[in-house]
Amino acid sequence: MLTALTIRDFILIDRAQLTLAHGLAALTGETGAGKSILLDALGLAVGGRATRGGVRQGAAQGVVAATFEVDGDHPVWRLLEDNGLAGENGAGEDGQIILRRVQNADGRSRGFVNDQPVSIGMLRDVGEALLEIHGQHDGRGFLSASAHRGMLDEFGGLQKKAKKVTSLWRAWREAQSALEERRREQDAAAREAEYLRHVYDVLQKLGPRPGEETALAERRAVLMAAEKVSEQLHATAAAIDDGRVEHNLATGLGHVERAAALLPEAQSLKEAAARFSAALSEAADGRAAIDRAISEFGADPDEVDRTEERLFELRGEARKHGVAPDALCQFLQKITKALDDVEAGTAAFADLERAAAAAKSEFAGAAAALSKDRAKAAKKLDAAVAKELAPLKLGKAHFETQVISDPDNPTSDGYDRAEFMVTTNPGAPAGPLKTIASGGELSRFVLAMKAALAAKENRTVIIFDEVDAGVGGAVADAVGERLARLAQDAQVLVVTHSPQVAARAQSHWRIEKSQTKNRTTTSVTLLDADGRVEEIARMLSGAKVTNEARAAARQLLGGATKKPTAKKPARKKLAKAS
Repeated sequence: MLTALTIRDFILIDRAQLTLAHGLAALTGETGAGKSILLDALGLAVGGRATRGGVRQGAAQGVVAATFEVDGDHPVWRLLEDNGLAGENGAGEDGQIILRRVQNADGRSRGFVNDQPVSIGMLRDVGEALLEIHGQHDGRGFLSASAHRGMLDEFGGLQKKAKKVTSLWRAWREAQSALEERRREQDAAAREAEYLRHVYDVLQKLGPRPGEETALAERRAVLMAAEKVSEQLHATAAAIDDGRVEHNLATGLGHVERAAALLPEAQSLKEAAARFSAALSEAADGRAAIDRAISEFGADPDEVDRTEERLFELRGEARKHGVAPDALCQFLQKITKALDDVEAGTAAFADLERAAAAAKSEFAGAAAALSKDRAKAAKKLDAAVAKELAPLKLGKAHFETQVISDPDNPTSDGYDRAEFMVTTNPGAPAGPLKTIASGGELSRFVLAMKAALAAKENRTVIIFDEVDAGVGGAVADAVGERLARLAQDAQVLVVTHSPQVAARAQSHWRIEKSQTKNRTTTSVTLLDADGRVEEIARMLSGAKVTNEARAAARQLLGGATKKPTAKKPARKKLAKAS
């Protein structure tokens, strides 16, 4: 519960400290007395929005601190532990949690949990786990359809199942995202694969070999000179083949040999005969060499064309793919690997398809089961709220938790949308709570739902800001009775103008504003028994408090206070602010 609220230099408040007890506490006072300032201060302590006007004029900074005493099994301890804010035993000192907000005059502020600095978002998360505020036309909570599904899950104890569905949704979306990314890659690869296969077929048919372009270029250079070489070789052969060289050498050899026969001792003749014989033999060998050369350079006149054609094909493909001709072999290997990767990608795509389908199926099963559980919980919630309507003078009204399941449009919360629908008059069509109910009816519907949900909620403090506006008499008394019953399981603070509601409170605070020429003072007073009689009498009669009003006040309070006296009722001043 909220045990203390300390305020310093906030708006009109100089210093104020409220010490609160369990049960229902009423805050009353004239309109404009400053009741909303207290709630604004409390809202700031639990992470509400800070404004420039929040610091008292003339002060450098304002401070608001709210002290809570919380059971050890409250979920807020897990929140603190997860963020490194819990004590050694998972709790603060004596089970206390102190939320503190320090705001500068320029609007900047800092948050603290048990004196540890935290972000304002973290302060807000802790505050929302401990405290809930409802106003007559509060746009959050019960009036926001986006929150109804969460309330239904909380009532039905379905939070764990809902979290599992959210986790499965994320797993499915991640698997689906991976699949779609692979599909885009595969589509791109498929478009490229057709071209790659064409290139592969052309290169396979071409059949490039390592170093082939260099060898062909050298061979072409030789063949380009071969024609002229062949002409020279044929001319040489023709010169030898006319017979004069061999005939003249043979004739000369015959003359020398006959002369040598006449003078066998002449060495010069013998040497001449030997040289003529060698020359005749060399001439024959030279002729054979010419024939071999002619065979080498003039055997295939089409080889030049074939060599050039092959060379041009290799160079053309190389230019097309931006590689050197001698690198075509490596390029073909790269194309082959790319095609293999396309095939492998197809297999990987199939695996991702199966994974995404499995994740979707698991999500669908959990979401369908959650939908059934929500439908059952909705019926139980409707029955619980229905029990609360008649005592709140809404016996003719009908409340229905509308759960719409749409498997074709799943979300991270499953298949369902939930909205609280009401009918206030028989035969009238049902509509959303915030559009059908009037101000007073809306307050009572909120109370009915709070009473139904109270056992399912973990919040320590519930605040109602003029939730009884627009009602009076027996209805106001029923509102007070429901607030008091709600306060049996949670601390309830109510800002009220209804004497019937105030009379139900276990503790009663009066907020007053007084003004002088240079000073505005707000006092927060914890009323004793006589003070309560006087305050409730004021609420009943207005500015002038009569004995009849005091008697009516005592009757509302059950005769527990003292009889009226001529003295002014004693009141305990707890704080004075300016």
